[in-house]
Amino acid sequence: MSSKRAVKKVKKKNPNLRLVKNETTQSEKNRLKQKDKHEKVRFGKSKRILILSITLILLLTVLVGGYAYIITDYTVTTVHVEGNIHYTNEEIMEMVMGGRYGNNSLFLSLKYRDKGVDDIPFIQTMDVTIEAKDTIRITVYEKALAGYVSYLGRYVYFDKDGIVVETSEEETQGIPQVTGLKFDHVILHEPLPVEKPEVFDEILNITQQLGKYGLSADKIYFDSDYQVTLVFGEARISLGDSKDVDEKIMKLQYILPDLAGKSGTLDMREYNEDTRSYSFEQD
Repeated sequence: MSSKRAVKKVKKKNPNLRLVKNETTQSEKNRLKQKDKHEKVRFGKSKRILILSITLILLLTVLVGGYAYIITDYTVTTVHVEGNIHYTNEEIMEMVMGGRYGNNSLFLSLKYRDKGVDDIPFIQTMDVTIEAKDTIRITVYEKALAGYVSYLGRYVYFDKDGIVVETSEEETQGIPQVTGLKFDHVILHEPLPVEKPEVFDEILNITQQLGKYGLSADKIYFDSDYQVTLVFGEARISLGDSKDVDEKIMKLQYILPDLAGKSGTLDMREYNEDTRSYSFEQD
């Protein structure tokens, strides 16, 4: 039986029955379509979140692995330090490698790329060279110091031109103390105000000649006439004026071993290539 005939038959039996068009079915279809659309959107969003999460996890894994590799494989185990006199190797290493990641060669190569370590007392600069993943070399270039004077409880260091380079409460080994010079003030990075500025040329020449023969005087003393006396322990070496200083110090290298442990004055004021005379008066 067709649907139309069935409807007519029902209406005959029930004259008051009103036929309602199947709008609910169409609405249900629309609702299902909308629901399906939302499901697809939600699935697509979930898929994107999942892909993003996996990507982030992989990226994080790579970063953590790379970090662990760099920290472990670039750890510095060997350090070469050269050129330092005023500071110990340990002090130099602390200056260069102090702080977080200071023992990592990759970090140090980035930190000191195209620049050295400056603004450190007594040091002109320090160069840091990465020789291998676990090995670095620190080359120290100290300021050229000719000597120091004592002033108001501090050690005042000056260069070959008499310019004050540094002041410190600590004495540096290997740098001679210069005594007998007269001055009434000290200004950093300016010359010591002595009566005879030429005295610094004499000091430079003396220290260079001593260094040439591997000698290191404890003191260089100038009297009021700028006559020079060198002090080695308890032995005093009277050189006189600046004349023939080179020859005197060259001879001194052979005499000093015999003066070890002795207290007295070695008079070399008349020594020259012709006379070669000197005398020692023991205290």
